[in-house]
Amino acid sequence: MKCALLADFGSTYTKLTAVDLMKEDILATSKAFTTIEDVNIGLGNALDHLETQIGKKEYDLKLACSSAAGGLRMVTVGLVKELTAKASEMAALNAGAKVLKVFSYELTDDNMAEMKDLRPEIILLSGGIDGGNKEVIIQNARKIASSDLEAITIVAGNKVATDIIRKIFDEAGKDYVVTENVMPDYNKLNIEPARSKIREVFLNRIIFAKGLGKIKDTMNDIVMPTPSAVLKAISILSHGTLKEKGLGELLAIDVGGATTDVYSIAEQKPFEGNTVMKGLPEPEDKRTVEGDLGLKYSLDSLYEALNMTQKSKIDLEAFKTYLEKVLEDPSILPDDDAQLLEHQLTFGAIEEAVNRHVGELSIQYTIHGSVRCQQGKDLTTIRTIVGTGGPMINSKVPTELFEAVLYNDAAGQRLKPKEAKFYLDHKYILAAMGLLATYYPEKAIRIMKKELKKV
Repeated sequence: MKCALLADFGSTYTKLTAVDLMKEDILATSKAFTTIEDVNIGLGNALDHLETQIGKKEYDLKLACSSAAGGLRMVTVGLVKELTAKASEMAALNAGAKVLKVFSYELTDDNMAEMKDLRPEIILLSGGIDGGNKEVIIQNARKIASSDLEAITIVAGNKVATDIIRKIFDEAGKDYVVTENVMPDYNKLNIEPARSKIREVFLNRIIFAKGLGKIKDTMNDIVMPTPSAVLKAISILSHGTLKEKGLGELLAIDVGGATTDVYSIAEQKPFEGNTVMKGLPEPEDKRTVEGDLGLKYSLDSLYEALNMTQKSKIDLEAFKTYLEKVLEDPSILPDDDAQLLEHQLTFGAIEEAVNRHVGELSIQYTIHGSVRCQQGKDLTTIRTIVGTGGPMINSKVPTELFEAVLYNDAAGQRLKPKEAKFYLDHKYILAAMGLLATYYPEKAIRIMKKELKKV
């Protein structure tokens, strides 16, 4: 038997998936609390649980991803909020980062103080198209270089400014790397080089700084941040390969304790032929992260974010009682009395996160008459939706939660899916399949097709 052991070091749980590579079967899954002081302890506990199910195994492949110790903490800096700053944010999110703040224009002293408080591990510094404005990115580089920030800076801006920025960071003795501009021309995205450089810095430097290098005795390697592994799984499930057909365009939701993440794999197309596109083009593989819509650590901000219709369905006193319990112990699971409340909050988190992810139509008036405009992606024709994350997986009525993804009258002009088939990641394997896909993409696709449960 040829086997793979795939590990996901999460902020709360270390999750393991054992795979029979020949039969393309999930042998078993297990989880244990992540132990940040020494991740090998939590890994050992999860391994013990795994071995009680399938016994000791010799593994031919042992890979891991991680969002432990706060995930990959980044801030991004650009020139214009809607252009290079937005492009930098997209690059960081698609690399699996937790984007703490997006800064634009010249950094002020208050911005620098805020950045220091946020304690990012990586700063993605962009600004200006190639040959365009270079003064702002150079000024921002000086601010960062003269600060006492310990973050590594990835420079991905106007290439005309690169030599000067190198000199600034060299003279300051600051750690930095340079890559291609995230937006070399107006409305032209180029986020892949920055995404690749973020992953390289994460693998070569960040995981050791977090103490995660200790797992090298047990696992072969940590190969990517967990959100990046999930995006890879969703992407390959959608696109397929030359040897294994994918499912086509799809949308996925991951409801977690700290955030609700939404992934869409779909080209950006106009809703109809006469629709005028606005704003920066969006990547075919897109990830958004809503830090105020988590079901544990951001429960209070989730309630604030819900619209009045959703709030009216929630018993406020029951919510306050549950909030107190979660603040005291985030690992607490909802009892029978709180299950309806968690269901309502999960529905609201999904609906709001998808509303923010999808594109939107609007009408603008010109001297020639009204024009229909579209900003963002049209996802109305997506027919496959995948759900993951504890609140969805453990729900007794997941189908009702999936309904929050679909278009309804309250969605207005938002371009949400009209109808779709729902699939639940009931064994929590998406991150593991993203890891497996780095070596065996066809096997990963076939296992997901088999294991994702239609609901």
